[in-house]
Amino acid sequence: MTDVTPVIPSGRNVIETYGEMRFHISGVRFETPIIVLPEAIIDWPVSTWEDITEESFQPLLSTNLAEVVLLGCGTKAKLPSSELRRKFRKAGMVIEPMDTGAACRTYNVLMAEDRRVAAALMPVA
Repeated sequence: MTDVTPVIPSGRNVIETYGEMRFHISGVRFETPIIVLPEAIIDWPVSTWEDITEESFQPLLSTNLAEVVLLGCGTKAKLPSSELRRKFRKAGMVIEPMDTGAACRTYNVLMAEDRRVAAALMPVA
C-alpha cells in the first residue's frame, strides 16, 4: 500500500473545514472573511462582493507573499473586474476566482506542494 497523504510542514495553515458561515484553520475558528497564507491569516475587511476592491487586497498587492491568489467567492464563482485582475498581474500574481469550497481545497493542495499561495475566502452557509 502506498501512502499519498501530503506531508505538511508544521506551522503551516491548513483549512480543515468551511461552512455554516465559518472556517476552521489549523484548529482555530474564524467567522469572518479571511485571507489565508501558509504562514499567516489576515482579516479581510469585506462583507459583500461589492467590497472586493484593490484596497481590500492591499495586504497582498503591497507584498510578495503569493504567486497565486484563490478568490473564494461564496457559493458561485464570480469574475473580478478587469482592473483588479490587471493590478494582480502587475504585482506578479494571478487571481483565480472559484466558489469558496473549491478555493479551500485548492489552497490545501497548493500549500502542501510548497507553492506561494493565498486564499481570500468569503464564508458560505
